[in-house]
Amino acid sequence: MPKAASPAKASMVAALSIGLLAFPFAALPSAAAATEPEPRSPSPAAGGTHELNLLGINDFHGRIDANTVKFAGTVEQLRAENPEGTVFTSAGDNIGASLFASAAQDDQPTIDVLDALGLATSAVGNHEFDQGYEDLAGDVISGPDPADFAYLGANVYEKGTRTPALDEYELAEADGLTVGIIGVVTEDTRTLVSPGGISGIDFGDPVEAVNRVAAELSDGEGDEADIIVASYHEGASTSADLGTATAASPVFERIVNETSPEVDAIFNGHTHLGYAFDAPIPGSDETRPVVQTGQYGENVGRIQLTVTEGEEGGEPTFDVTDYSMDIVKRSTADDAALTEAYPRVAEVKKIVDTALAEAKAVGAQPVGSVTADITTAFADGKRDDRASESTLGNLVADSLADTLSPEELGGAEIGVVNPGGLRSELYYVDDPALDDDGRRDGEVSYGEANAVLPFVNNLWTTTLTGAQFKTLLEQQWQLTADGEVPSRPYLQLGLSDNVSYTYDADAGQGSHITGVWIDGQQLDPEREYRIGTFSFLAQGGDNFHVFADGANTRDSGLVDRDAWISYLEKNSPLAPSFERRAAAVSGVPAAVEPGQDVSFQVSKLDLTSLGAPENKTLTLRYEPADSGASAFSRAVPAAALPAELGTFDVTDGGATVSFTVPSELRGGAFTLTAAPSGTLVRLPIEVPTAGLPDEDGGQAGSGGQPTDQPGAEEPADQPQPGGGEPTSAPTTSPLGGGTAGPDASAPPAPADGSLPFTGASGLLPLGIGALVLIGGGTAAVLAVRRRKQAGR
Repeated sequence: MPKAASPAKASMVAALSIGLLAFPFAALPSAAAATEPEPRSPSPAAGGTHELNLLGINDFHGRIDANTVKFAGTVEQLRAENPEGTVFTSAGDNIGASLFASAAQDDQPTIDVLDALGLATSAVGNHEFDQGYEDLAGDVISGPDPADFAYLGANVYEKGTRTPALDEYELAEADGLTVGIIGVVTEDTRTLVSPGGISGIDFGDPVEAVNRVAAELSDGEGDEADIIVASYHEGASTSADLGTATAASPVFERIVNETSPEVDAIFNGHTHLGYAFDAPIPGSDETRPVVQTGQYGENVGRIQLTVTEGEEGGEPTFDVTDYSMDIVKRSTADDAALTEAYPRVAEVKKIVDTALAEAKAVGAQPVGSVTADITTAFADGKRDDRASESTLGNLVADSLADTLSPEELGGAEIGVVNPGGLRSELYYVDDPALDDDGRRDGEVSYGEANAVLPFVNNLWTTTLTGAQFKTLLEQQWQLTADGEVPSRPYLQLGLSDNVSYTYDADAGQGSHITGVWIDGQQLDPEREYRIGTFSFLAQGGDNFHVFADGANTRDSGLVDRDAWISYLEKNSPLAPSFERRAAAVSGVPAAVEPGQDVSFQVSKLDLTSLGAPENKTLTLRYEPADSGASAFSRAVPAAALPAELGTFDVTDGGATVSFTVPSELRGGAFTLTAAPSGTLVRLPIEVPTAGLPDEDGGQAGSGGQPTDQPGAEEPADQPQPGGGEPTSAPTTSPLGGGTAGPDASAPPAPADGSLPFTGASGLLPLGIGALVLIGGGTAAVLAVRRRKQAGR
């Protein structure tokens, strides 16, 4: 039988119930097929049975909109099937990154909705810490209008200790059983929120914390649970199948294979995916359910447990002898029918109606306009593909660079945006799910603009060297501070339109970026660049650790929402740009020689934001430097060199580029232009500036490094893109850092206006002989005189 809670733990439970949160759900198949595993073996002395109905959500993110009543109706429909045996829980991120109707009122409408639905517990999610630990503990959990449900964080500790900073578990009664729910949050939280807000706490290993508390709830002392549920605000990075999911994420693999056998069911969150896996229980041949429901209240997860009472050694036992699980899509029933059938839904509707009316009054004011949709990246019909570049991410980055460019605001040259900061879209056609303000198509309301950037981050600037900026781009391939791969292994930064780069996705860690250009110039590793970004990123958030090493970091005093809305007001109408900042290029040589045959692959040319066109062609051009020696014995104007070297078909955003390097080279660069997007790709190829033997018999700019060019060697700590040693000297390095410029192999032209020395005087005897045969001695003398002039 369930044991009564000890006074100490009972007081802890009471404190927990002052928590706050909301729910998460996600769009999935209509419902993940219910799983019917093999029944477990009952205890030796089988007795009565109990039926538990565990309902779960995750990543609700303040979805107070036209769908909230239907979400509430879904919860109540599932509760009605087993009202005495239902426990309703959340795996975190109920609040934060919320829609305007909730965010404009400090997420109180979301807390009220979850309270009305009888949410029993919620794990804290990383977004519960968006406003800092003090706000969570002092306002959300124990403020003047706190959450009625318990917020749980068993792996959240006071700084430098193992003292819990939040409640670790909650006990709930259902169908005569005591259900213990343990809540934990992703250990990555320390990198996902502004460090200043969590400076007094630590985030520990979530699996270790679950196992520690599960042992306490099953040790026969103090508070005890008949059934234990683990609520992880952490999850898989793919929903394909269990094997693929555990192989793709070391964190999820530990959740599946190392969570204590005392835990009977597992809910996940954080990664916004929907799945229902039969996962092995460590040390046995039985399985248990692992469920994540998606996001935004689009689904409700359901785990049904059949629990059989038994006896062992004179003590009662409670064994899960059967279970099923499914993911139930949000109801499509009429709101009126749902409110009439379920009193809790009727209460939810009152809360939502009041919140929407308040938000409409504040948010209906138009602040700008767009000519077409400007959105995050989409994948499989869903927004927020954080591993892909987007029109919205780049636009917001442009706004940061523009807003923070004045010296008094930080003097930003480059804008940088993390994809997780973009929580809604700028739609051309009004989205009734956001509001029903009756705005005209193309008009952007205050509420819609706020929904894009709902975090209220301050805008900061910081200084990174070129080498550090390249490191920043490398850190898109994510590693935690401990060197582990997080749940989202890649995050695509949004960048202002003066930045472009190439990368090789298959390269090793730290070697992906092959070329970077700022304002059309190759990145200088030593030069300092001022970066404008959110305070969250500037403190090293989202595992972009190098930001924490920035110099002269300044707070502009501006808030992202206000600056963003001001930018929309000043620059409307805004049109989406489908030009990519990043291009995937593989197999491209680090350097080329005249006449060399070259072939390489280009991919990911197409954006996946709404309205993005499919590129059809890719045009290759050679753009020589404005001055310098040619590959032959005469100065060659740029116009005389081949400009367009070929056009290549693009299929599914990729193309194979094959060409022969022109016989005349004069520094500069090879470029690709994709149509119709207009994406310009500068190729990370070192181009020689000259190619004939000089007076000493060496090659000038084609082959060996000349010894008479001071400073032409690349510094030893600046490896060439692609890893190989340069095969031609003086060149233009795609990553900068070399002292040789595009025309470093040619001496400056003499002040008297005579032609510069071309390095071709070794052909003198042959030239004279030819002229003698053709034109006689006088012509030969003239030729000699002219050639001597060229060598002055």
